[in-house]
Order: sequence, then C-alpha cells, then structure tokens
Amino acid sequence: MPKATSIKPTHKALKKYYAALQSYRDDGVTHEGALETAFQRLLEETAKSHGWKLIPKQKLKVGKQTIYPDGTLRDLFNMRCGFWEAKDTDDKLDAEIQKKIDKGYPLSNTIFEDTRYAVLYQGGQERERFDLTKPKDVTALLNEFFAYIEPEIDNFRQAVDEFQTQVPDLAKNLVQILTAAHQNNKRFQTAFDDFFALCQTALNPNISRAAVDEMLVQHLLTERLIRTIFDNPDFTRRNVIAVELEKVIDALVSLSFNRDSFLRKLDRFYRAIEAAARGLEDFSEKQHFLNLVYESFFQGYSVKVADTHGIVYTPQEIVDFMCASVAEVLQTEFGLSLSSPGVYIIDPCTGTGNFIVNLINRIAKKDLPRMYREQLFANEVMLLPYYIAALNIEHAYYERAGNYEPFEGLCFVDTLDLAEHKDTLSMMSAKNTERVERQKKTPITVIIGNPPYNIGQLSENDNNRNRKYPVVEKRIRETYSKDSLATNKNALADAYVKFFRWSVDRLEGRDGIVCLVTNNSFADQVAFDGMRKHLLQDFTRVYHVHLEGNVRHNPTLAGTTHNVFGIQVGVGITIAIRSSAHVDHRLYFQRVDKTLRREEKLAWLARHGTVSGFQWVLLSPDRRNNWLKGNNTEEFELSPNWQLRNQGLNRAGRRNDL
Repeated sequence: MPKATSIKPTHKALKKYYAALQSYRDDGVTHEGALETAFQRLLEETAKSHGWKLIPKQKLKVGKQTIYPDGTLRDLFNMRCGFWEAKDTDDKLDAEIQKKIDKGYPLSNTIFEDTRYAVLYQGGQERERFDLTKPKDVTALLNEFFAYIEPEIDNFRQAVDEFQTQVPDLAKNLVQILTAAHQNNKRFQTAFDDFFALCQTALNPNISRAAVDEMLVQHLLTERLIRTIFDNPDFTRRNVIAVELEKVIDALVSLSFNRDSFLRKLDRFYRAIEAAARGLEDFSEKQHFLNLVYESFFQGYSVKVADTHGIVYTPQEIVDFMCASVAEVLQTEFGLSLSSPGVYIIDPCTGTGNFIVNLINRIAKKDLPRMYREQLFANEVMLLPYYIAALNIEHAYYERAGNYEPFEGLCFVDTLDLAEHKDTLSMMSAKNTERVERQKKTPITVIIGNPPYNIGQLSENDNNRNRKYPVVEKRIRETYSKDSLATNKNALADAYVKFFRWSVDRLEGRDGIVCLVTNNSFADQVAFDGMRKHLLQDFTRVYHVHLEGNVRHNPTLAGTTHNVFGIQVGVGITIAIRSSAHVDHRLYFQRVDKTLRREEKLAWLARHGTVSGFQWVLLSPDRRNNWLKGNNTEEFELSPNWQLRNQGLNRAGRRNDL
C-alpha cells in the first residue's frame, strides 16, 4: 500500500481542478457531463497516493436493481472504498442526493458534489458539508474521504497485517505435522507415496518430497477460501486434482491431525477475507481479489516457488488485444472464426485462465458447447492458479451457456514436459490423464498465452535451478543455437524461448497462429539472432508489438511504473502466422513510446484494439538476422517495400494481393 500523504491547498491537482472549472465557465458550460470531468481528474490524481483507483460508471448491483455511480474507488485488493456522484450546478443538491438515496446508492464513504458544494456521507450518515470554491475546504473533503476506512475493510486490513507475520509459522507448523506423519502414519505414507509418484510423472521427474508437502500446505490453507469466496461448496469433490489431494489429507487426518482445529487458528483471517469478498458481486472481481490475496500472503511461505515460476498475471488490456487479434487473423488470413470446426486452441500456461475466459466470451453462443467440450485446451503446473482457472473458466461457461459443465480441456501438467513423453503416463489421476491424452492427440492450430519468464522446479530446495527439458532443449540447439553467431548463448535457456520452440513444433507443420506475450529481448539482443532467423522461416507473417520496459537498459525508468507487468525485463506481444496461402515471409514491427507509464502503455494498446489497428513498419532483417540497427536503438531496418506499413491486415501479403 503506498504511503498516504495529506493533500494541501497547493497540490498541483487542485490547481488544475480550478483551472478546468474556470475554463468551462468562460465557455458558458454548466451541464454535469462536462463539469464532472474536472472533479473526476482531481479524484483520480489524488487517489493514486493512497493506492486507490477510480473507475467511472462501474456497474453496481443494489438488491435487484443496477446502478452506475459516477465514480467507484477501489484499493489494491479491488475492494470498494469510496464513491462519488456529480450533479449539475443548476440542480438542487439536497433533492438530488435524496433521489440517489431512494435508489439505494451506497453511503458508506460517498461524495455528492455540484462544483459549488459537496456533501460527504460516511457510515450511512451525513458527515460534513464543504464549500468547493475554497481550496481549504476541498483539501479537507479529500483528506477525510481518503482517511475513512469502513469497519469491514479495517478488519480485513488488520487481519492481513497479522497474517503476513503468522503465515511462515503456520506453514512451518503444518510442515512439522506432515514430517511426523511421514514417520508415524502408515496410511498417510501410502497415500503420499502414491500421490508423489503421480507428481513425478505429471509435473516433474525431479520434484522433491518437500515440494509435494508444500502443495498439501497450499491446499489446506486455501481450499476454504475457494469454496466460500466462489460459493462452490462442492469444489473439492468436483476438481480432479483437489480430489487426489483430499485423499492424502484424509489419510493425514486418520491418525492425529485435526484439520478443523488447526484451521480454527486462521478463522479470524478467513472471516475477514470472506466478509471483504461479499461486496464483490462480479465473478471476475472475486477472481482478481483472490489473485491478490495469493500474491500478497500465501507466497509468504513459498517465496522461491513464486520467483521460480515468475508469477505475473496478464493485464486485461493485453489479454483483450491478443484474443481480439487471434479472432481477426483467423478471419482475415484463413476465412475462419474462433468457433470454426478445425480451430483448436490451447493456452499452454494458463495461470488463472484469463485467456480462455476471454475467448469463451467471444465465441458464438450456438457454437460454445462444442468449442468448450472439444476445441479449447489449457495447462497449468501450479496448484492454486490451476484451481482458480478451473473455477474461472467453468463459471464463464455457466454464465454464457446457462448450465454448469466441468472444463475437460484443463490439465494439471507441465506443458514443456509433454514434449518429453511420446506415450502419456499416468498424469495425477485417471481423469487428468484422459484429458492430457486427448490434448496430445488434438491437431492444435492456435497457441495463445503468457509463458512464465522463469519457469523451474516445484521446490524451493533446488536453489531455484531451472529444470531440464531434453527434447525442447535439443530442438533449440538444433535451430536457434546452431544458427547463432553469438559466443554467449545462455539467454536461449530462458523459459519463454522454450515456449516459442515448443509452440512451433506443436503446430507440426500445420497452418496456424502463435500469439504470445513474452520477454522482448529476442527482438534485438545478440544471442537471439538464430531465433530471429528461424521465426521468419517457421512463420510467413510475424507481427511484433514492442512494449519496451527493459529497466536494465533504461535505468531512468522504473519497472513498477513503466513496465506493463511491473517487472525489470522488457515485454512484447508476438503474433506469428503460418499460412500456405502466403508466397513470401514478412516481418512487421511496432513499438510504444518507452517513456510512457504502465497505464498509458496499456491504454495505447487498448486504443489500437487489434493487430489491424496499427500502421505497421515492414522490416527487412540484415544478413546477420538483425531486426533493428543496433541494440536498444529506435531505428529499424526498413524493407525496400516499407510503404506497405500503411496497408491493413487484409493486404498483408495474401496471394490475391500480389
């Protein structure tokens, strides 16, 4: 949480507010639609120092009706912490406030204003009135507004602080209980050994027993939250992996461990989270909330696992752009839709399932059952994201289709490991094995997702060393490494490089699309010259959106503010197309202004919308397979036909355009 600072009458946002109002008065503007923008900007700017975000006109359910407050303010956990409602200067403010109260507008921490006066409600009661023509009154209003914390939210934050200090000890106690059970509980030993063998086969042949213990700890600490926040009491019986974990825990409970008694120590914390989550009506809000709870707290006992897997959730603007672009490319290049027979889509590292959910919401409703059952696939190797992905995807289908069905396309498996096994071994459970086997037999045509930037073993006891994938790594040596002139090729060991190589091979020569958001170092760094060469051999069209953000190369910028993921390495979106209708191979390039802040870059991407929204620069790699003239340069190697950059996607080199 950012450290809050008191707002003073000299604050620059306040000066801008009064300047904007004066400009409107000079133009004779008095209507709410224009005037409210001045106060909205003031709220947005001052909210940032408190870690709050203003969302205009966000839907809010009140009983059976839906309302749209002019502004809803949310904190870092996506919890609503304030509201704002603007009225015309010609309105009678008190009468307008009463109308909103009659409609059920929240009064927990709410500002009503008409540019002349403001009324602040807190805790359901009018707190104070302010003269907005006086800077001191405006600052007093804002300071009281941002300082107020609802009791429910306050309880949650106190529980959060307490749990952050407790979780390492609680996890340690659980590990001690498991250690004792390994020594004294025969039934647990048998159940654990069976599950451990499944993990070795399905996830990682080098997985440690401590890593499996950690999975049990994760499950024990989180399954209640999953059941209660998502209102899914049958989760541990429905989810194919949760079922297997419950078998091991049942064996643990059989001798001396009292599950309910142990978790009772966390009851205050759980109740605080559950109470906070009750204010979240939208399913995606709950999913985002639990993501943040996980990132902030449950990693407290598993920091190295979090680092090894590079847990970074994809911003919605990036998910929207990639999914919309895939839908568009299918239409413009292949004459197909997302739901056409023969279009088989996989997210190989699904995280919490955001890409699949986005695609589900784009698929024609009449085709959705077939796509959901037969043509959509996703893999995840970490337990809690896998759980959330299952809930998220299945709920998205339920909302569109009107009935619940388990998502049979979701596998708990290490995607890169699938390249190692010609024959599918037992993958955690009979059901999961069946899912993996069906996926392996499917002729995948679209690969979309956000590969981990540092994937590794599922144990903090391995010093964070990345695990080996002999088949994929051999393919990299035969291609990217063999054709590189670099002397130091260590960067080719990065996880995202392995996913590019896996994706190319998974298409197995078929026409198709690979759309990944990854580290962007391959676009300009020396070690990736061979990779760049092969990308343009393997695909007939490559579109790359360079989102910049390499803090190491631009030390004046900050990863937390200028990188779309809030990380240190640069990020890029690659849309690679293989089409037998193309007679040549082309590379298109676009980059964002590196000085833009994170939210500005995401807004820039959202404005362009899809791959056809850009005016692309057509690049011509040199003999050494450089795309750019030098590392970190703004200059491109332009193709002799560079004027093609102004042509839309429909003229991107299909045979009938040549």
